[in-house]
Amino acid sequence: MYVVINIIGIFVTIGVAFLFSRDRKNIQWKSVGIVTALQLVLAWFFVNFSVGRQAVVAAADGFNWLVGTAYKGIAFALPDWVPTTVAGAGGTLHGSMNFVTSALLPILLVVPLFDILTYIGFLPWLVKWIGRGLSFITGQPKFEAFFSIEMMFLGNTEVLAISKNQLNQMDERRNLTIALMSMSCVTASIVGAYTQMMPGQYVLTAIPLNILSAIVITAILNPVKVAAEDDVVAEVNDAIAVEQADGTTTMERPKKEPFFSFLGDSILGAGKLILIILASVIAFVALANLIDAVLGLTGLKWLSLSNIFGIIMFPFAWLLGFSPEHAFQIAQYMGTKLVTNEFVVMGEVSKSIMAHKGMFANQHATAVLTVFVTSFANFSTVGMIIGAFKGLVSKKKVDFISSNVPLMLVSGILVSLLSAGMAGLFAW
Repeated sequence: MYVVINIIGIFVTIGVAFLFSRDRKNIQWKSVGIVTALQLVLAWFFVNFSVGRQAVVAAADGFNWLVGTAYKGIAFALPDWVPTTVAGAGGTLHGSMNFVTSALLPILLVVPLFDILTYIGFLPWLVKWIGRGLSFITGQPKFEAFFSIEMMFLGNTEVLAISKNQLNQMDERRNLTIALMSMSCVTASIVGAYTQMMPGQYVLTAIPLNILSAIVITAILNPVKVAAEDDVVAEVNDAIAVEQADGTTTMERPKKEPFFSFLGDSILGAGKLILIILASVIAFVALANLIDAVLGLTGLKWLSLSNIFGIIMFPFAWLLGFSPEHAFQIAQYMGTKLVTNEFVVMGEVSKSIMAHKGMFANQHATAVLTVFVTSFANFSTVGMIIGAFKGLVSKKKVDFISSNVPLMLVSGILVSLLSAGMAGLFAW
């Protein structure tokens, strides 16, 4: 019965996207169908096929090994903060565990590592060929396909920044598509943090599913036809227009920064990212508790933020294949994630999921919630995206994107629901 409900839920998610579409007549259903079919195959392969499961488990183990390696540096500065057993390149370390150590400080290694891979040209090369293949298979415009792959390795603001040339060449409707897709970004450099709190198998499964879900949902919400002559990808190192002191404009190629200067900036950027995540988690948890305390003054024991979220998200959670009781609990976590961020929810459920306690003794609940929360889709992400666009494109394009903020929120929610539904379909 619940499998049937799960299948219906996938169609309902696509149907909601159709209802919110800006141009229903021009939706390219063939492309949507191809991407959806590809997504089903990947979900089955990664969740229900032994070779696929082994592949994502191996990838998750690789990220955990990398995080373990990072503890060698952490142990040098904070010897009492490291876990009791960590198998990394530095050997086994001893100490205690906390959120900052296990989830955040390893970012100081992982972010520079991915930046180095970008600096030497490996990640751009990988993105280029995977993007070309995805564009060919799905029929999506080349840059949109490239962008969806870039989101897998970079952050939403980072990938927007390196796409400045392309964004300025495209019209406002294609810029909106990029903004919609950015709501579903997952940065590979913090996947290691996720795998310390949630099952790595499903964290790694969520990444490709989110890429394809973003393509499906944005193709429905904001269908755009791209002429062949406009279907090009501007290289990061393409010449850009630079205004000179005398008022003239010349075309110049950006110079490559010296390696150690680049590495220093990368490390500082990783430090800032840790502070941003830490500040947002502390602030959001505190604010949520403050709101609950204020609601408690009404004397209504049932009135709390989590219960409000549960009521709003309940129909969508139930359509993911849960009993009413479990659907309400899942809905509470979903709503909390959308209003706060994924780290808040991961922190709340991590112990229960890892210990397979309560409803998380069921693989379906574990798969659905892990995939749903593995993305940046929340209210605060909207501000980050619009802020990034303000520094990259014209005011006209920024105003157009800002006028579609509700659509951006809808996109992020639907992508998370579609990915969770696809993964849950094969995990019982």
